[in-house]
Amino acid sequence: MNIMKKFILLLLFSFFAASVFSRQSSDSNAYKLQRKKINTMLAQRAQKFGQYDESLTKHTGIFGFQTKKDIRRSNDILMDIVKTDNDVYRELKILFDYHVFQQTQIQDHSKETEQSTLGYMITINKLRKQIDVLKADAEAQRQQDEKIRNILIIAVLALTAFIFLMLTFRKRKRPPVKAKRTTRTTKRRT
Repeated sequence: MNIMKKFILLLLFSFFAASVFSRQSSDSNAYKLQRKKINTMLAQRAQKFGQYDESLTKHTGIFGFQTKKDIRRSNDILMDIVKTDNDVYRELKILFDYHVFQQTQIQDHSKETEQSTLGYMITINKLRKQIDVLKADAEAQRQQDEKIRNILIIAVLALTAFIFLMLTFRKRKRPPVKAKRTTRTTKRRT
């Protein structure tokens, strides 16, 4: 019976662990994809910043000065960098929200697991108490049956001894049986 309980608990634990790991792998894959997307955007930003830095060093004007066209090109690249930064912030917020969601989900799952474990422990304790009560009842019943059996054995032995003594005393008290002669037997002989 004890091995069966352990087997059932192991089986239940396996199911819970499988559900947790499958949920974690899908969640962590989405988290990894989000991080990869952010890293790609950061690489694009770094590339654009390099273009901006390069545009700042370009001086196509007379006497080596920057022209309006150079400044506009630098401003366009800078605006592109700002848009990329805004996109990165937005994606980081999504990633952060997702991370918070994961932590909340893990905490909720932890609480559920703790509650179900507590429920199992309460059930196991209740069953143990019931088993103890049943064992005590069975022991009391066994003892009562044993007492009744002993009383019956003593009663049977006492009754047997009583009958034996009665038969023994009757044989001693009884006078020997004399044969009475009846007149009928004498008349027929004559």
